[in-house]
Amino acid sequence: MATAPRPRTSTRDPEEVARKLTSWLAVRLPGAKAVNVSVPESNGMSSETLLFDIEYPEPPVHACALRLAADPSAYTIFPDYDMPRQYRTMRLAAERTGLPVPRVLWLEEDPGPLGAPFFVMERVEGRVPPDVMPYTYEGNWLHSATDAERARLQDATVGLIARLHDGVPASEAEFLAAPGRGSALCRHVEAQRAYYAWVVDGLPTSPLIESAFDRLAELWPADEGEPVLNWGDARIGNIIYDGFEPAAVLDWEMAALAPREVDLGWTVYLHRFFQDLTESFGQAGLPGFLRRADIERRYAQLTGHTPRDMDFHTLYAALRHAIVMLRVAYRQVYFKEVAVPDDPDTLILHHASLRAMVQGSYWS
Repeated sequence: MATAPRPRTSTRDPEEVARKLTSWLAVRLPGAKAVNVSVPESNGMSSETLLFDIEYPEPPVHACALRLAADPSAYTIFPDYDMPRQYRTMRLAAERTGLPVPRVLWLEEDPGPLGAPFFVMERVEGRVPPDVMPYTYEGNWLHSATDAERARLQDATVGLIARLHDGVPASEAEFLAAPGRGSALCRHVEAQRAYYAWVVDGLPTSPLIESAFDRLAELWPADEGEPVLNWGDARIGNIIYDGFEPAAVLDWEMAALAPREVDLGWTVYLHRFFQDLTESFGQAGLPGFLRRADIERRYAQLTGHTPRDMDFHTLYAALRHAIVMLRVAYRQVYFKEVAVPDDPDTLILHHASLRAMVQGSYWS
């Protein structure tokens, strides 16, 4: 990981996007200009982010961020990018919970101006725990923090997840339910099966991912719990922090109506993903940070709901992440950055930990 080239994240020309953005903005704010347009180094491989300032009399400079649906011709990570859905989710979460969700300013559903739908939101300053190199590696601000500072960040992060789950009535989040029949959890898992089928269409399948789906069926919760609004990509790498307090909650494209533990399992496992990776390269990482037992305990204190069936939900998170990783790898194959190995499971960066979860030995 330390030496491999970072997969390309866009096929768009930033200068061309900036020119088109200025033309679009002038219609909404006559006389306004988009200036200081840039692409953040942390731009992901799903929806794209563009940072810019608005030069306009009132206010003189307005710091903004633009979320743009992925270019459908660029081997996208997900099959669909529903920007109105993200826009609506962010407004709902902000209005109902008071969480620090960036204020959304405009939604553009017409793909004409920039080549894909997008929305514009206020930009929030602060710092984000990095993915590359991961925050579990030495040398970044979170790794260099004290245990007390990391504990403060951890508690605040679990707190915002708890506020989200408790703050939005499920009836108002029905638009986030996965299609199909059955419970919210059944529909969520079936949507992941459909996503996996899309990823491997015409390509080698993953025996490991398929065995993980089989293991899920064996561990299925007897009581799934009531669904709540899930953030979807609930991890610290999607939060801007002011010091060690959350200042902005980002990336809502995976939001869903699902049991609470779907979010919690993702929070637990995505940290373990980085921690396991760090240890595999001979570093200690942050073994005392974001531990499963601590997250479960804090969440129960805040909500009165004790997380349950977390072996199922952490396995489900690792499985979902594996499907994304496989798509990322096949995207690299498409751009001729890597070749397909004899064993496609090795394309999944965390195949060893996922296999251990399937076998029931990971948490022992």
